[in-house]
Amino acid sequence: MNEKRLYALRGAVRCLNEAEDITVQVAAMYDELLAANGLTEGEIVSLVFSVTPGLDALNPAAALRKTGRGGELALFCTQEPVVKGGLERTIRALIHCYLKEGSVPRHVYRNGAEILRPDRRPDNGDNSPGTISNSRDTPY
Repeated sequence: MNEKRLYALRGAVRCLNEAEDITVQVAAMYDELLAANGLTEGEIVSLVFSVTPGLDALNPAAALRKTGRGGELALFCTQEPVVKGGLERTIRALIHCYLKEGSVPRHVYRNGAEILRPDRRPDNGDNSPGTISNSRDTPY
């Protein structure tokens, strides 16, 4: 059978508070989420972004559309609450999509956002599925 069911994919990326960096990082996170899950935009129901208070140079939904992605998608953005010790300059994504029944969702954390889910890091030795870690040398 080739039945599909609704899944939720998570992603997070740390960015500089610059429109160009937000655009590049959001597009890279989005592309990785789609590629890792064999997903097309036609299988996406909606995409919700959240941003930490320090990121105000560009709305991530606008950044994604600026790159030619997500043109027909329902996109939404909200600001995260201020939490002591929370990871600053972070954009999170929640994609609701249809994947084949039994799929293992692959989540993407980039540029220092991997710290949000240390239990799912590929290098933690437990072979936890579902997380791609892609840090750069640039300190975020």
